[in-house]
Amino acid sequence: MCGAVAWLSAGPLLLAGAPSFGHDKSSFNVLEQKDAPSDPRVSFEKGQAALQDGDLGAAESAFRQVLAVDPKSGAAYANLGVIAMRRKDWDEALRNLRKAEKLAPRMAGVRLNIGLVEFRKTDYRQAIPPLESVVREEPNSEQARYLLGLCQMFTNQHEAATRTLEPLWERMSGNVMYLYVLGISAHQAGQKELDQKAMRQLLAVGGNSPEFHLILGKAYFQHTQYDEALAELQKAFAAEHNLPFLHFNLGITYARLERDGQAEEEFLKDIAIDPDLADNYYQLGLLYAGQQKLAEAEKAYRETLKRDPNRSGAWFGLAKIYQSQENYPEALKAISQSVKLVPDSGKVHFLRGQILQKMGRREEAQTEFATAKKLMDASLNKNREEMDEFMVPNPELSQNPD
Repeated sequence: MCGAVAWLSAGPLLLAGAPSFGHDKSSFNVLEQKDAPSDPRVSFEKGQAALQDGDLGAAESAFRQVLAVDPKSGAAYANLGVIAMRRKDWDEALRNLRKAEKLAPRMAGVRLNIGLVEFRKTDYRQAIPPLESVVREEPNSEQARYLLGLCQMFTNQHEAATRTLEPLWERMSGNVMYLYVLGISAHQAGQKELDQKAMRQLLAVGGNSPEFHLILGKAYFQHTQYDEALAELQKAFAAEHNLPFLHFNLGITYARLERDGQAEEEFLKDIAIDPDLADNYYQLGLLYAGQQKLAEAEKAYRETLKRDPNRSGAWFGLAKIYQSQENYPEALKAISQSVKLVPDSGKVHFLRGQILQKMGRREEAQTEFATAKKLMDASLNKNREEMDEFMVPNPELSQNPD
Protein backbone atom coordinates (compact mmCIF):
# COMPACT_ATOMS: atom_id res chain seq x y z
CA MET A 1 0.00 0.00 0.00
CA CYS A 2 1.88 3.05 1.24
CA GLY A 3 5.55 3.39 2.05
CA ALA A 4 5.39 2.86 5.79
CA VAL A 5 3.47 -0.38 5.45
CA ALA A 6 5.82 -1.81 2.84
CA TRP A 7 8.81 -0.72 4.91
CA LEU A 8 7.38 -2.28 8.06
CA SER A 9 6.40 -5.54 6.40
CA ALA A 10 9.96 -6.10 5.19
CA GLY A 11 11.04 -6.61 8.79
CA PRO A 12 14.27 -5.77 10.56
CA LEU A 13 17.75 -6.71 9.53
CA LEU A 14 20.59 -8.26 11.45
CA LEU A 15 23.62 -6.91 9.64
CA ALA A 16 26.83 -8.95 9.66
CA GLY A 17 29.38 -7.34 11.91
CA ALA A 18 27.42 -4.11 12.39
CA PRO A 19 26.26 -2.63 15.69
CA SER A 20 22.92 -1.57 14.21
CA PHE A 21 20.37 -2.70 11.65
CA GLY A 22 19.35 -1.28 8.31
CA HIS A 23 16.39 -1.09 5.94
CA ASP A 24 16.95 -3.53 3.06
CA LYS A 25 13.39 -4.36 1.91
CA SER A 26 14.26 -7.63 0.20
CA SER A 27 15.14 -9.97 3.06
CA PHE A 28 16.34 -10.50 6.58
CA ASN A 29 20.10 -10.57 6.86
CA VAL A 30 22.29 -12.57 9.23
CA LEU A 31 24.63 -12.17 12.16
CA GLU A 32 28.33 -12.78 11.96
CA GLN A 33 29.83 -14.99 14.65
CA LYS A 34 33.42 -13.87 15.13
CA ASP A 35 34.72 -16.05 17.92
CA ALA A 36 33.44 -19.51 16.97
CA PRO A 37 35.86 -22.45 16.64
CA SER A 38 37.06 -23.26 13.10
CA ASP A 39 34.61 -26.07 12.36
CA PRO A 40 31.53 -24.16 13.57
CA ARG A 41 32.72 -21.13 11.58
CA VAL A 42 32.66 -23.15 8.35
CA SER A 43 29.13 -24.34 9.11
CA PHE A 44 28.10 -20.83 10.08
CA GLU A 45 29.41 -19.37 6.83
CA LYS A 46 27.56 -22.05 4.87
CA GLY A 47 24.39 -21.19 6.73
CA GLN A 48 24.93 -17.49 6.10
CA ALA A 49 25.38 -18.06 2.37
CA ALA A 50 22.36 -20.37 2.16
CA LEU A 51 20.17 -17.90 4.01
CA GLN A 52 21.22 -15.08 1.71
CA ASP A 53 20.39 -17.32 -1.27
CA GLY A 54 16.96 -18.16 0.18
CA ASP A 55 17.76 -21.85 0.75
CA LEU A 56 16.13 -22.08 4.17
CA GLY A 57 16.52 -25.84 4.55
CA ALA A 58 20.27 -25.77 3.96
CA ALA A 59 20.64 -22.72 6.18
CA GLU A 60 18.77 -24.37 9.04
CA SER A 61 20.87 -27.52 8.73
CA ALA A 62 24.09 -25.51 8.83
CA PHE A 63 23.14 -23.46 11.87
CA ARG A 64 22.06 -26.58 13.73
CA GLN A 65 25.48 -28.05 13.00
CA VAL A 66 26.97 -24.98 14.64
CA LEU A 67 24.82 -25.57 17.73
CA ALA A 68 25.82 -29.23 17.88
CA VAL A 69 29.40 -28.07 18.50
CA ASP A 70 28.69 -24.76 20.23
CA PRO A 71 25.28 -24.88 21.97
CA LYS A 72 25.84 -21.36 23.34
CA SER A 73 26.01 -19.70 19.95
CA GLY A 74 23.56 -16.83 20.20
CA ALA A 75 24.22 -15.94 16.55
CA ALA A 76 23.14 -19.39 15.37
CA TYR A 77 19.91 -19.20 17.36
CA ALA A 78 19.31 -15.69 16.03
CA ASN A 79 19.55 -16.91 12.47
CA LEU A 80 17.32 -19.90 13.16
CA GLY A 81 14.86 -17.29 14.37
CA VAL A 82 15.27 -15.40 11.09
CA ILE A 83 14.62 -18.62 9.14
CA ALA A 84 11.42 -19.23 11.08
CA MET A 85 10.38 -15.63 10.45
CA ARG A 86 10.88 -16.14 6.72
CA ARG A 87 8.57 -19.14 7.02
CA LYS A 88 6.10 -17.10 9.10
CA ASP A 89 6.36 -19.70 11.85
CA TRP A 90 6.13 -17.09 14.57
CA ASP A 91 6.13 -19.44 17.58
CA GLU A 92 9.29 -21.22 16.41
CA ALA A 93 10.89 -17.88 15.61
CA LEU A 94 10.15 -16.60 19.09
CA ARG A 95 11.62 -19.70 20.75
CA ASN A 96 14.90 -19.32 18.90
CA LEU A 97 15.09 -15.56 19.32
CA ARG A 98 14.48 -15.83 23.06
CA LYS A 99 17.39 -18.28 23.27
CA ALA A 100 19.54 -15.88 21.29
CA GLU A 101 18.54 -13.01 23.56
CA LYS A 102 19.50 -14.97 26.64
CA LEU A 103 22.88 -15.92 25.18
CA ALA A 104 23.60 -12.54 23.58
CA PRO A 105 21.58 -9.89 25.44
CA ARG A 106 23.43 -6.99 23.80
CA MET A 107 22.23 -7.83 20.29
CA ALA A 108 19.69 -5.09 19.65
CA GLY A 109 18.73 -6.68 16.34
CA VAL A 110 17.54 -9.81 18.15
CA ARG A 111 15.27 -7.77 20.39
CA LEU A 112 13.95 -5.90 17.36
CA ASN A 113 13.10 -9.23 15.73
CA ILE A 114 11.37 -10.36 18.93
CA GLY A 115 9.29 -7.20 18.82
CA LEU A 116 8.41 -7.79 15.19
CA VAL A 117 7.40 -11.42 15.86
CA GLU A 118 5.15 -10.37 18.73
CA PHE A 119 3.66 -7.72 16.43
CA ARG A 120 2.96 -10.32 13.75
CA LYS A 121 1.27 -12.48 16.40
CA THR A 122 -0.82 -9.40 17.33
CA ASP A 123 0.61 -9.59 20.85
CA TYR A 124 1.23 -5.86 20.85
CA ARG A 125 1.72 -5.53 24.60
CA GLN A 126 4.40 -8.22 24.54
CA ALA A 127 6.12 -6.43 21.65
CA ILE A 128 6.51 -3.17 23.57
CA PRO A 129 9.30 -4.07 26.10
CA PRO A 130 11.84 -5.36 23.55
CA LEU A 131 11.08 -2.49 21.19
CA GLU A 132 11.42 0.04 24.02
CA SER A 133 14.83 -1.38 24.85
CA VAL A 134 15.97 -0.97 21.24
CA VAL A 135 14.72 2.62 21.08
CA ARG A 136 16.49 3.45 24.35
CA GLU A 137 19.76 2.15 22.95
CA GLU A 138 19.27 3.43 19.40
CA PRO A 139 16.85 6.40 19.56
CA ASN A 140 17.42 7.19 15.87
CA SER A 141 16.17 3.81 14.68
CA GLU A 142 13.17 4.70 12.52
CA GLN A 143 12.12 1.08 12.22
CA ALA A 144 12.08 0.29 15.93
CA ARG A 145 10.52 3.63 16.85
CA TYR A 146 7.72 3.42 14.28
CA LEU A 147 6.92 -0.18 15.22
CA LEU A 148 6.89 0.75 18.92
CA GLY A 149 4.55 3.65 18.20
CA LEU A 150 2.17 1.32 16.35
CA CYS A 151 2.14 -1.13 19.26
CA GLN A 152 1.43 1.66 21.72
CA MET A 153 -1.37 2.95 19.50
CA PHE A 154 -2.91 -0.52 19.16
CA THR A 155 -2.93 -0.88 22.95
CA ASN A 156 -4.52 2.54 23.42
CA GLN A 157 -1.41 4.09 24.96
CA HIS A 158 -1.92 7.15 22.81
CA GLU A 159 0.11 9.64 24.84
CA ALA A 160 3.07 7.27 24.78
CA ALA A 161 2.56 6.61 21.07
CA THR A 162 2.57 10.34 20.36
CA ARG A 163 5.83 10.79 22.30
CA THR A 164 7.36 7.89 20.41
CA LEU A 165 6.21 8.92 16.95
CA GLU A 166 6.60 12.71 17.01
CA PRO A 167 10.45 12.63 16.84
CA LEU A 168 10.11 10.92 13.43
CA TRP A 169 8.44 13.99 11.93
CA GLU A 170 11.55 15.42 10.26
CA ARG A 171 12.32 12.16 8.48
CA MET A 172 8.83 10.77 7.86
CA SER A 173 6.45 13.70 7.45
CA GLY A 174 6.28 12.98 3.73
CA ASN A 175 4.79 9.55 4.41
CA VAL A 176 0.98 9.47 4.50
CA MET A 177 0.79 6.32 6.64
CA TYR A 178 3.05 7.83 9.30
CA LEU A 179 0.95 11.00 9.31
CA TYR A 180 -2.21 8.97 9.70
CA VAL A 181 -0.80 6.96 12.63
CA LEU A 182 0.54 10.09 14.33
CA GLY A 183 -2.82 11.81 13.80
CA ILE A 184 -4.71 8.93 15.40
CA SER A 185 -2.51 9.00 18.49
CA ALA A 186 -2.50 12.78 18.80
CA HIS A 187 -6.30 12.88 18.40
CA GLN A 188 -6.85 10.21 21.04
CA ALA A 189 -4.32 11.86 23.38
CA GLY A 190 -6.17 15.17 23.13
CA GLN A 191 -3.23 16.93 21.44
CA LYS A 192 -5.36 18.99 19.09
CA GLU A 193 -2.56 21.12 17.65
CA LEU A 194 -0.46 18.11 16.64
CA ASP A 195 -3.54 16.31 15.33
CA GLN A 196 -4.34 19.27 13.07
CA LYS A 197 -0.71 19.60 12.01
CA ALA A 198 -0.67 15.94 10.92
CA MET A 199 -3.96 16.37 9.04
CA ARG A 200 -2.70 19.47 7.20
CA GLN A 201 0.48 17.68 6.22
CA LEU A 202 -1.49 14.63 5.12
CA LEU A 203 -3.51 16.83 2.77
CA ALA A 204 -0.35 18.56 1.52
CA VAL A 205 1.68 15.45 0.63
CA GLY A 206 -1.01 12.94 -0.27
CA GLY A 207 -1.38 13.50 -4.01
CA ASN A 208 -4.28 11.89 -5.83
CA SER A 209 -3.58 8.17 -5.54
CA PRO A 210 -6.32 5.72 -4.49
CA GLU A 211 -4.18 4.81 -1.45
CA PHE A 212 -4.15 8.45 -0.39
CA HIS A 213 -7.92 8.73 -0.67
CA LEU A 214 -8.24 5.56 1.43
CA ILE A 215 -6.01 6.96 4.19
CA LEU A 216 -7.65 10.38 4.03
CA GLY A 217 -11.04 8.70 4.31
CA LYS A 218 -9.85 6.88 7.42
CA ALA A 219 -8.53 10.14 8.85
CA TYR A 220 -11.97 11.73 8.41
CA PHE A 221 -13.51 8.60 9.94
CA GLN A 222 -11.20 8.98 12.94
CA HIS A 223 -12.59 12.49 13.40
CA THR A 224 -16.17 11.11 13.13
CA GLN A 225 -16.68 13.01 9.85
CA TYR A 226 -18.38 10.05 8.23
CA ASP A 227 -19.85 11.80 5.17
CA GLU A 228 -16.43 13.19 4.28
CA ALA A 229 -14.88 9.77 4.92
CA LEU A 230 -17.35 8.12 2.56
CA ALA A 231 -16.64 10.68 -0.16
CA GLU A 232 -12.90 9.96 -0.01
CA LEU A 233 -13.39 6.20 0.03
CA GLN A 234 -15.65 6.44 -2.99
CA LYS A 235 -12.89 8.36 -4.81
CA ALA A 236 -10.52 5.50 -3.98
CA PHE A 237 -13.08 3.00 -5.27
CA ALA A 238 -13.51 4.93 -8.52
CA ALA A 239 -9.76 4.68 -9.12
CA GLU A 240 -9.21 1.07 -8.03
CA HIS A 241 -12.11 -1.26 -7.20
CA ASN A 242 -10.05 -3.94 -5.46
CA LEU A 243 -7.69 -1.80 -3.42
CA PRO A 244 -6.72 -3.81 -0.31
CA PHE A 245 -8.95 -3.00 2.69
CA LEU A 246 -11.09 -0.56 0.68
CA HIS A 247 -14.31 -2.58 0.94
CA PHE A 248 -13.66 -3.14 4.63
CA ASN A 249 -13.35 0.59 5.25
CA LEU A 250 -16.43 1.31 3.16
CA GLY A 251 -18.22 -1.25 5.32
CA ILE A 252 -17.35 0.36 8.65
CA THR A 253 -18.22 3.78 7.27
CA TYR A 254 -21.63 2.62 6.06
CA ALA A 255 -22.14 0.99 9.46
CA ARG A 256 -21.48 4.28 11.26
CA LEU A 257 -23.93 5.97 8.89
CA GLU A 258 -26.48 3.25 9.83
CA ARG A 259 -26.68 2.02 6.26
CA ASP A 260 -26.56 -1.59 7.36
CA GLY A 261 -27.39 -3.23 4.06
CA GLN A 262 -24.54 -1.50 2.26
CA ALA A 263 -22.20 -2.19 5.17
CA GLU A 264 -22.94 -5.91 5.02
CA GLU A 265 -22.44 -5.93 1.27
CA GLU A 266 -19.02 -4.28 1.57
CA PHE A 267 -17.80 -6.65 4.28
CA LEU A 268 -18.84 -9.62 2.15
CA LYS A 269 -17.02 -8.14 -0.85
CA ASP A 270 -13.88 -7.77 1.25
CA ILE A 271 -14.19 -11.36 2.47
CA ALA A 272 -14.28 -12.48 -1.17
CA ILE A 273 -10.96 -10.66 -1.71
CA ASP A 274 -9.34 -11.56 1.62
CA PRO A 275 -11.10 -14.44 3.38
CA ASP A 276 -8.55 -14.50 6.22
CA LEU A 277 -9.07 -10.96 7.54
CA ALA A 278 -10.65 -11.36 10.97
CA ASP A 279 -11.87 -7.75 11.05
CA ASN A 280 -14.48 -8.39 8.35
CA TYR A 281 -16.12 -11.21 10.30
CA TYR A 282 -15.96 -9.23 13.52
CA GLN A 283 -17.67 -6.23 12.00
CA LEU A 284 -20.34 -8.52 10.54
CA GLY A 285 -20.83 -9.97 14.02
CA LEU A 286 -21.40 -6.50 15.45
CA LEU A 287 -23.76 -5.66 12.61
CA TYR A 288 -25.82 -8.82 13.01
CA ALA A 289 -25.90 -8.55 16.80
CA GLY A 290 -27.27 -5.02 16.50
CA GLN A 291 -29.99 -6.36 14.21
CA GLN A 292 -30.75 -9.20 16.65
CA LYS A 293 -29.72 -11.78 14.05
CA LEU A 294 -28.10 -13.84 16.76
CA ALA A 295 -27.39 -17.01 14.77
CA GLU A 296 -25.61 -14.99 12.08
CA ALA A 297 -23.77 -12.97 14.73
CA GLU A 298 -22.59 -16.10 16.52
CA LYS A 299 -21.29 -17.58 13.28
CA ALA A 300 -19.47 -14.35 12.41
CA TYR A 301 -17.85 -14.14 15.85
CA ARG A 302 -16.74 -17.77 15.59
CA GLU A 303 -15.22 -17.07 12.17
CA THR A 304 -13.43 -14.10 13.74
CA LEU A 305 -11.93 -16.27 16.48
CA LYS A 306 -10.74 -18.89 14.00
CA ARG A 307 -8.52 -16.18 12.56
CA ASP A 308 -7.80 -14.19 15.71
CA PRO A 309 -8.32 -16.11 18.97
CA ASN A 310 -7.28 -13.02 20.94
CA ARG A 311 -10.13 -10.80 19.73
CA SER A 312 -11.65 -9.90 23.09
CA GLY A 313 -14.67 -8.19 21.54
CA ALA A 314 -15.67 -11.40 19.74
CA TRP A 315 -15.58 -13.37 23.01
CA PHE A 316 -17.59 -10.59 24.66
CA GLY A 317 -20.12 -10.68 21.81
CA LEU A 318 -20.51 -14.43 22.13
CA ALA A 319 -21.02 -14.10 25.88
CA LYS A 320 -23.81 -11.56 25.30
CA ILE A 321 -25.51 -13.86 22.80
CA TYR A 322 -25.37 -16.89 25.11
CA GLN A 323 -26.52 -14.78 28.04
CA SER A 324 -29.59 -13.68 26.05
CA GLN A 325 -30.29 -17.34 25.24
CA GLU A 326 -29.88 -18.29 28.92
CA ASN A 327 -27.04 -20.61 27.93
CA TYR A 328 -25.00 -19.57 30.94
CA PRO A 329 -22.26 -22.25 30.85
CA GLU A 330 -21.27 -21.22 27.32
CA ALA A 331 -21.65 -17.56 28.23
CA LEU A 332 -19.26 -18.06 31.16
CA LYS A 333 -16.68 -19.78 28.95
CA ALA A 334 -16.78 -16.91 26.48
CA ILE A 335 -16.66 -14.06 29.00
CA SER A 336 -13.84 -15.77 30.91
CA GLN A 337 -11.78 -15.68 27.72
CA SER A 338 -12.53 -11.99 27.39
CA VAL A 339 -11.46 -11.36 30.98
CA LYS A 340 -8.12 -13.03 30.28
CA LEU A 341 -7.57 -10.73 27.31
CA VAL A 342 -8.79 -7.45 28.86
CA PRO A 343 -8.47 -7.92 32.63
CA ASP A 344 -8.72 -4.18 33.26
CA SER A 345 -12.13 -3.78 31.60
CA GLY A 346 -14.89 -3.05 34.09
CA LYS A 347 -17.47 -3.79 31.40
CA VAL A 348 -16.19 -7.34 30.96
CA HIS A 349 -16.04 -8.05 34.70
CA PHE A 350 -19.57 -6.71 35.14
CA LEU A 351 -20.96 -9.07 32.49
CA ARG A 352 -19.11 -11.99 34.05
CA GLY A 353 -20.67 -11.07 37.39
CA GLN A 354 -24.16 -11.05 35.82
CA ILE A 355 -23.60 -14.49 34.31
CA LEU A 356 -22.25 -15.95 37.56
CA GLN A 357 -25.21 -14.51 39.43
CA LYS A 358 -27.62 -16.23 37.04
CA MET A 359 -25.77 -19.49 37.67
CA GLY A 360 -26.27 -19.13 41.43
CA ARG A 361 -22.58 -18.50 42.10
CA ARG A 362 -23.26 -15.40 44.19
CA GLU A 363 -19.93 -15.01 45.98
CA GLU A 364 -17.99 -15.13 42.74
CA ALA A 365 -20.50 -12.75 41.18
CA GLN A 366 -20.04 -10.23 43.99
CA THR A 367 -16.28 -10.41 43.52
CA GLU A 368 -16.70 -9.61 39.84
CA PHE A 369 -19.08 -6.74 40.57
CA ALA A 370 -16.63 -5.31 43.09
CA THR A 371 -13.80 -5.55 40.57
CA ALA A 372 -15.94 -3.88 37.92
CA LYS A 373 -16.87 -1.05 40.27
CA LYS A 374 -13.27 -0.49 41.30
CA LEU A 375 -12.13 -0.30 37.69
CA MET A 376 -14.95 1.99 36.65
CA ASP A 377 -14.53 4.28 39.65
CA ALA A 378 -10.82 4.59 39.04
CA SER A 379 -11.41 5.10 35.29
CA LEU A 380 -8.57 2.71 34.60
CA ASN A 381 -7.70 2.35 30.93
CA LYS A 382 -10.79 4.26 29.90
CA ASN A 383 -10.30 3.68 26.21
CA ARG A 384 -10.38 -0.09 26.66
CA GLU A 385 -13.78 0.19 28.29
CA GLU A 386 -15.11 1.10 24.89
CA MET A 387 -14.25 -2.41 23.66
CA ASP A 388 -13.34 -3.21 20.09
CA GLU A 389 -16.72 -2.35 18.56
CA PHE A 390 -16.21 1.36 19.19
CA MET A 391 -12.62 1.58 18.09
CA VAL A 392 -11.44 2.48 14.60
CA PRO A 393 -10.12 -0.77 13.08
CA ASN A 394 -6.80 -0.44 11.27
CA PRO A 395 -5.97 -3.75 9.59
CA GLU A 396 -3.84 -1.84 7.06
CA LEU A 397 -1.30 -1.17 9.78
CA SER A 398 -0.91 -4.73 11.04
CA GLN A 399 -1.02 -6.84 7.90
CA ASN A 400 0.99 -6.94 4.71
CA PRO A 401 -0.76 -5.55 1.62
CA ASP A 402 -1.07 -7.76 -1.43
